[in-house]
Amino acid sequence: MSPEALSALLDRALEQQRLRPLDVAFARFLAERDARIAPALPWLAAVLSRQLADGHLCLDLDLLPMLAEEQDWPADWRALAESLREGDALRVPDSPLLAANSEGEPAHAPLVLDGTRLYLRRYWNHERSVAHGILARVARAANPPEHLAAELGRLFPATAEAPDWPRIACALAARGAFGVITGGPGTGKTTTVVRLLGLLQTLQLREHAQPLRIRLAAPTGKAAARLNASISAQLARLDVDDAVRAAIPADVVTLHRLLGARPDTRRFRHDRRNPLHLDVLVIDEASMIDLEMMAAVLAALPEPARLILLGDKDQLSSVEAGAVLGDLCRRADAGHYDHVTAQWLKATTGDEIDAFVQGDAQPLDQHIAMLRTSHRFDARSGIGRLAQAVNAGAAPAALALLQTPTPDLAWLPDADAATLATVAIDGSPTPHAKPGGYRHYLEWLRAHRPAADAGEAAHAAWARGALEAFNRFQLLCALRRGPHGVEGLNRHVAAALRARGLIEGEHGWYEGRPVLLTRNDYSLGLMNGDIGLCLRLPSTDGTPGTRLAVAFLATADRDGATRLRFVAPSRLADVDTAWALTVHKSQGSEFDHTALLLPPDPNAVLTRELLYTGITRARRRFTLLGSAAIVEQAVARRTRRHSGLGARLEA
Repeated sequence: MSPEALSALLDRALEQQRLRPLDVAFARFLAERDARIAPALPWLAAVLSRQLADGHLCLDLDLLPMLAEEQDWPADWRALAESLREGDALRVPDSPLLAANSEGEPAHAPLVLDGTRLYLRRYWNHERSVAHGILARVARAANPPEHLAAELGRLFPATAEAPDWPRIACALAARGAFGVITGGPGTGKTTTVVRLLGLLQTLQLREHAQPLRIRLAAPTGKAAARLNASISAQLARLDVDDAVRAAIPADVVTLHRLLGARPDTRRFRHDRRNPLHLDVLVIDEASMIDLEMMAAVLAALPEPARLILLGDKDQLSSVEAGAVLGDLCRRADAGHYDHVTAQWLKATTGDEIDAFVQGDAQPLDQHIAMLRTSHRFDARSGIGRLAQAVNAGAAPAALALLQTPTPDLAWLPDADAATLATVAIDGSPTPHAKPGGYRHYLEWLRAHRPAADAGEAAHAAWARGALEAFNRFQLLCALRRGPHGVEGLNRHVAAALRARGLIEGEHGWYEGRPVLLTRNDYSLGLMNGDIGLCLRLPSTDGTPGTRLAVAFLATADRDGATRLRFVAPSRLADVDTAWALTVHKSQGSEFDHTALLLPPDPNAVLTRELLYTGITRARRRFTLLGSAAIVEQAVARRTRRHSGLGARLEA
């Protein structure tokens, strides 16, 4: 293929939206850097760049035939893919722009071919550093504290659950420098980690005068706020001495704040040269952490420190490239413990885990615990059973549950625009069946509004109550664009609310408008994912009248405290209306009632993980709007992110 033919191919791919402008620009940049470059290499680089946008860390060249079928590649793409094969062997073109060895030499090459996986060098470096950082902690000699068994017995009284996985999780995390605690909603991840922190501080203070320096973090402000509230509630019930309780922090910060994010750069204030000042780092909602962020965390972590990750391995992966928690927990269902770990647990906790002992146990497996009993969803729970069926890939069972209504589960397979509006406003397809949906929140605003002269404290309490009322219900969807995406849904819901007299406007700023921050704003101390409400407050300059301000419950302060703050709408440049959120944006949040709208046509984003994540955002009620065919397709399709991290972690 000539350079002219390659350029034409890239132009067609751009017109057909197979590639983005960035992907094409990268391919052309490489072609300009090496005049003798074979056309297949810039084309591969463009496809790799597009794969990164879809969350993949690399382009596995062995999987090109599969990608060709899944994405229905045109003939010229298929011909380029075929040109890379000589029988069963790969034949990737030579170029100074490609490092084709396990050491990544030459070091200036922007592309790295490691085995059959093609990487951008930055992500190749990140993947290797994450694997090295985790395995180094896994390999550190286990040194169980002397009084571990006794303290576990005190913190975990005998129960009917056998084995007691929260107790096992604490024991495994306490004996090493790295631990992962995974489990679905209601399995007690937060309760377990609070007991773990009480255990670690108790053991520390028995031997030392100074307590452990513990920091708690989460990927987003919303997740940080939820963990903050959960830990504060759990601490009061923890069976530890007052000195131990006082040494357990409840404040949770975002990872960006923890690492010291700096505007206009990908670098953080804390790194290998300026590590964090801590002994234990706990990160919640770890499924949301992308590879680059995990690399930054490990780089900033002091060598002696202990790292503990919490999260649901079956949720959606991070928006950015990588699926770190999924790669770590890919064998967690079967346990894969070795006989040494099983015997140690029996002696230390009394728990027998012989059913989870496997002959192919890896060192990493001995540091991962999966909580297996949900205390939120009992055997009668429609939400819990639906989540289990979807997670198991059992589409017939999921549809059978949807066809048998329960008090906490509703299915509207043929919902039209009017029905959707009614669900969003009233929480039910039957108008005014009971206070719910966004009507409850908007009527709460009016019913509880303080008098104009009630004072600052009264209006602050009202704003907090409004945020709580708004969090009772959330409309979710799978897409960003189109009538079934957030952009179209936000316009549709706002118009319906205004038509019913519940809001005063549907464009611009109006009282009641919920907004989602889409970019970190360090000047305001607000983070990507924070949700605020536009409220009408008394003027602050002493004149009669009112002003609009957006209330946020932010967790971005340096001390990690959660505080209410009001921001003028004119200062908020990067916000979206949040009557509807994508499932991705809802991660780290929970709502009393969640309604999930699926598009009517097949789409690559509809996966088992997306459906499971949407279902498990609901605490008490879940409503699904989508056809049986779309549900079946979503349950059948698993998220596959191309990565070499899993293989590196087995090294």
